[in-house]
Amino acid sequence: MKEEIIIAGFGGQGVLSMGKILAYSAIMQGLEVTWMPSYGPEMRGGTANVCVIISDRKISSPIITRYDTAIILNQQSMDKFEKSVKEGGLLVYDPSGITRMPERKDIRICSIDAIEIAAELGNAKVYNMAVLGAYLKMKPLMEMENVQKGLEKSIPSRYGDLILKNREAIEKGMERVKSISDNI
Repeated sequence: MKEEIIIAGFGGQGVLSMGKILAYSAIMQGLEVTWMPSYGPEMRGGTANVCVIISDRKISSPIITRYDTAIILNQQSMDKFEKSVKEGGLLVYDPSGITRMPERKDIRICSIDAIEIAAELGNAKVYNMAVLGAYLKMKPLMEMENVQKGLEKSIPSRYGDLILKNREAIEKGMERVKSISDNI
């Protein structure tokens, strides 16, 4: 098993945190992981992406240009990474940051209204976890107990209430993900 993922959006959307939590979750499950962030000098508003590779065998290189899954949170990322998803792969996106919907016919496409979930939960910081939940529903690579351990590893214990909110956002993302196309 090997899953190569790109998570891309603007800084401030929790792109890097989402990748880190996914990586820690995989480690807790005993899998091999690479986590390679890429971001501009801006803290918020600049582009950010992270490549995560999860495998049951050693990973030879963290450098990838074709992805099994792309998680897209803004239009610039859609324009840049949609074509990089491998045939038969998965594209997960939040439509609130997208002006042109995905056009590929040879991949699975699903959407999640993560902004709505974050608003319902009363905390904008859980936006990224709703998106992560959508991904985990479409590709259930990790057991939820390991995702919980990944959250606990990533979020300091003094923010215990945020751990609970993040878990709730993941669960809501899993419940509300919408399959746009199952073309494959």
